[in-house]
Amino acid sequence: MRSAPRVIAWCLALAALAVVAGGLLLDRIAAQEHLPESGSVWLYPFLIAAVSAPAVVGAMIVGRQARNPIGWILVVGALSLAVVLAASPYAWVALDAHPGSLPGGSWAALVSSLWPIFFAWPLAVAFVFPDGRLPSRRWRPYALFAVGSMTLLVLVLVLSDMLEEPFSDVANPFPLRLPETVGFLRPLAWLSVFASLFIGAAAIRVRYRRSLGVERLQMLWLAYAALLIPLGVVWFLVWSLVFGDAGTGDAVVAFLLGMEVAVAIAVGVAVTRYRLYDIDRLINRTLVYSVLSASLGLVYALVSLLAGVAFGRGSTWVTALAVLTVTVTFGTLRGRAQAAVDWRFNRIRYEGLQRVRAFADDVGEGRREPEDVGVVLAAALRDPSAELLFRLPASDVYADRLGTVVMNPTGDDRSATKVKHRGQEIGLLRHNRALLARPDLLRSVLGAASLAIEIARLRVEVRIQLAEVEESRGRVVRAGYEERRRLERDLHDGAQQRLVTLGIVLRRLQRSLPREAQILGPALGSAVDEVGRAIEDLRTIAAGVRPPRLDEGLAAALADLARASPVRVDVKATDERLPEAVEAAAYFVVCEAVTNAVKHGSPSHVRVEAMVANGALRLVVLDDGGGGATLVGGTGLVGLSDRVEAQGGTLLVHSPVGAGTRIEVEIPCGS
Repeated sequence: MRSAPRVIAWCLALAALAVVAGGLLLDRIAAQEHLPESGSVWLYPFLIAAVSAPAVVGAMIVGRQARNPIGWILVVGALSLAVVLAASPYAWVALDAHPGSLPGGSWAALVSSLWPIFFAWPLAVAFVFPDGRLPSRRWRPYALFAVGSMTLLVLVLVLSDMLEEPFSDVANPFPLRLPETVGFLRPLAWLSVFASLFIGAAAIRVRYRRSLGVERLQMLWLAYAALLIPLGVVWFLVWSLVFGDAGTGDAVVAFLLGMEVAVAIAVGVAVTRYRLYDIDRLINRTLVYSVLSASLGLVYALVSLLAGVAFGRGSTWVTALAVLTVTVTFGTLRGRAQAAVDWRFNRIRYEGLQRVRAFADDVGEGRREPEDVGVVLAAALRDPSAELLFRLPASDVYADRLGTVVMNPTGDDRSATKVKHRGQEIGLLRHNRALLARPDLLRSVLGAASLAIEIARLRVEVRIQLAEVEESRGRVVRAGYEERRRLERDLHDGAQQRLVTLGIVLRRLQRSLPREAQILGPALGSAVDEVGRAIEDLRTIAAGVRPPRLDEGLAAALADLARASPVRVDVKATDERLPEAVEAAAYFVVCEAVTNAVKHGSPSHVRVEAMVANGALRLVVLDDGGGGATLVGGTGLVGLSDRVEAQGGTLLVHSPVGAGTRIEVEIPCGS
C-alpha cells in the first residue's frame, strides 16, 4: 500500500508529459497549414521543461514523503499546465487547420483561456512550503483569499461571453453566462489574484525569518527561484526601453515557462538535497552579477552616448572607448557591487568581512598581535563560543594561541571547520553548529582572515619551539648540576675517604715500627704528608665541582668564595633558601664573574649583592677593574649568559673601558 501513492504520482506525471507531447505534435500540424497562431519551435524545450520539471520533481517527492502535499501540488500543477498548453494547438487543429477532424474544439479553446493556471501551483507552494502546512493559523484567511481569488478568476473566464485571445471569435460552449450587472467581477478577480501573489511572497518572507537550520536553507532555495522573477521582469523592461517590443512576446512566454522550471527545481532540491549546493553563495553571486551587469550596461550606454556626440555615431572609436571604459571599471564596480549586496542583503557577512579586514590592516601596521585573530573571528561570526586552533605540521597536532597543545580538538559538541591557506591546512575553527547553515559566511570570513591566521600560526609554532629549546637547555643544566653533585659526593665519599683511611693506616704503621725499622719513619711521614696534600687537592676539586657549603644556602657558599678570593670581596646576600638549581646557577655566575674580574680586570675590590624581589633572584657583581668585558668573542661571560638563560633569566653587562664592570643577573625563583 505504501507504493500506491508513488504509482499514482508517476502515472499523473507521465500523463502530463504525454499531454504536452501531444500538444506539440498538434502544434506542428497547425504549423504545416501556415497558421499564424502556431508556436515557435524554439519554445518547445521550454514547454517540455515547464511540464516535466514539476511532474518529475513532484513524483519524486511523493515517493519520498507521500504525506507532504508539496509533491502532489507539483504533479497536479504540471498536469493542469500541460492540459492548458495542449488545449491551444488542439483548438487550432480542430477549428482552423482541419475543421471537424477533432471533437470539442470550442471546449479546447475555452480551456486554453485558463492560462492564469500558470500561477496556481507556484502560489500554493508559496503558502505551504516546505512542510505542507501554513506558516501559522493566522494565515488561513489569506490562504482562503488566494484560493477564492483564483477560483473567481477561473469562473469569470469560463462564464464570459467572449473567450481570451486568440480565440475571441469562438463562441463560449459553456451554457451559463455572467449577468452584465456583475461585470465588475472580472477586474476585481484579476486584482485579487495579483494581490495573492504578493501575499504568497509575504508568506515566504515570514517563514524564512522564522526558520532556522535546515528549513532556512530550504526557504533560501525557493527564495532564489522567486528572486529570478523580478530580475526577469526588470530585464524585459530594460529590453523594451532599449530595443522596443520586437520579439518580446515569445520571450515573455519563455520566461514564464522558465520560472515554472526554476521553482520546481528549487523545490525539489530544497526538499530532498538542500545541501547539494551553497545556496547563500549562489544568491549572493546572482545579485552581485545582476547589479554588475546593469552598472556596466549603464556605463557602456553613457560612454557611447557622450563619445557619439564627440566623434559621431557609428565611429569605431566610440565602441573602442566604451569597451575600454567597461574593462577598466569592471574590477572597481564588482567590488562595490559585492559590498552593496552584502550590506543590503547579508549584513552579517558584510560587517564580519569589514571587521576582519580592519584587523588585518592593524596587524600590518603593528597595532595588534596576529594571535588575536581568534577573538576577531568569534566577533565577526557572532559566535562567542568560536575558538581557533593552529595546526603544527611538524607534530601534526593543534595548539591554541598560548601554545598549549589540544589533544582532542573535535571532542566537544561544537562543529569543526578546517582553515586553509594556499591549499594547506593551517588551523581548525571550533564553532557553533548553527554556523553550518551559513557556509558562505564561514568561508568568506575565514578566507579573508587566512593570511593573519597563517602569521599567527607561524608565531605560535616559533614560540613553542623556543619553549622546547629553553626546556631542553634547562634539562641540560639540571643534568649537569646533578652530575656535579654526584661527582662531589663520589669525591667526598669515595676517593677522599680512601685517602684519609690510607693516611691513618700509614700513620699507625709509622708509630708501630720496631726500633730496628725506625729508618723507615721519615719515608712513611713523607707519604702521609703527600696523602694529606692529595686530600686537599680533592677538596679543592670538589669545591669547584659544587661547593659543600651550598647545601647551607647561597649566602654561606658566597661567603666561602669571598674568603678564598685573592682580592677583597664584599658580599651582601639573602639568607632565604631558594631552589637548588637557582642557588647553583647564582653561585657559579658569581664565581665566574669574580674569576674573570681578577684575571682580566685587576680590581682592588669586588662587591656582590644577591637579593630576592618580585619572585626573582637579583644578582649584582661590581668591580673597579679595567673594564672592557663583553658577551662576544668567546669570553667566559658567554657561558654565564647561557647558564642564566637556561634558567629563564637574563644577564646584562655594563663594562666601559677603564671604569670597571657591572654584571646584573635576574633569575626567576618563584619566591
